[in-house]
Amino acid sequence: MVEPVLSLNDVTLALDGNAGRVEILHGISLDVAKGETLGLIGPSGSGKSSLLMLMGGLERATGGTITGLGFDLSGMNEDALARFRRQHMGVVFQSFHLIPTMTALENVATPLELAGATDAFDRAQAELQAVGLAHRVDHYPAQMSGGEQQRVALARAAAPRPDILLADEPTGNLDGANGEAIIELLFGLRDKHGATLVLVTHASELAARCDRVIRLSDGRISGDDALREAAE
Repeated sequence: MVEPVLSLNDVTLALDGNAGRVEILHGISLDVAKGETLGLIGPSGSGKSSLLMLMGGLERATGGTITGLGFDLSGMNEDALARFRRQHMGVVFQSFHLIPTMTALENVATPLELAGATDAFDRAQAELQAVGLAHRVDHYPAQMSGGEQQRVALARAAAPRPDILLADEPTGNLDGANGEAIIELLFGLRDKHGATLVLVTHASELAARCDRVIRLSDGRISGDDALREAAE
C-alpha cells in the first residue's frame, strides 16, 4: 500500500480566546493520496481553514498526529516545519500575502533564493510567464489588480515545484473571470507537475473539479465523497 502524502490521525485543535477555550476541530482522521486533488468545503466556522493550516504546519494541533511525506509534522519545531514547507509545500492564501516592497519577480524568486537556487530569477521569470504575467515582472503589488496579485502568489507557491500545494479560498477575493483563470492555473499546475492539491473553497464549481471532497461541520468531518480517480 502506498503511503499517503498527508495523514491526520485523531487530530484536535483548541484555541484560547477572551471568552475561554474554543474547540475548533474534533478527532479529524484523514489520508490524502499522492496526486490527489482534495476539496475542503463547509459553512463558515466549520474549521476548513484551520484544517488546512494544520496540514501545512502553520498551526499546531492540540492532539493527534499529522504526517507529511512520511515525516511527523506534529513533532517538529518551528524551524524544522519551515524547512519542510520550503522543500515540499506551496501555500496560496485568499489575501495574497505578497511583499509590498518587492516586484512580482522578486516575490516569486524569494522562496527559490531561500532554497539555494542559483537560477532563482530565471525560474521566477519563467513561472510568471506561465501565469500570463511576463509583462508585470517589474511591477509592485500595489500596481497590479487583485487577479494579477493572486497569479503572482500562485507563481510563487508553484516555483519551487512543491510536492503539496495548499490553497485557502484562492478565488475568494476575485471576480468570476479572474477566479476561473486561477482555477485553471491551479489544476494546470497539478497536471503539469504532479503536485497533490488541497484547497478550501466555498465555490461549488471549484469543488466539483476535485477528485474528492471532504465536508466539514462544527469541526468534524460530515462527508467524504470521491468524485473521480486521483491523478497518477
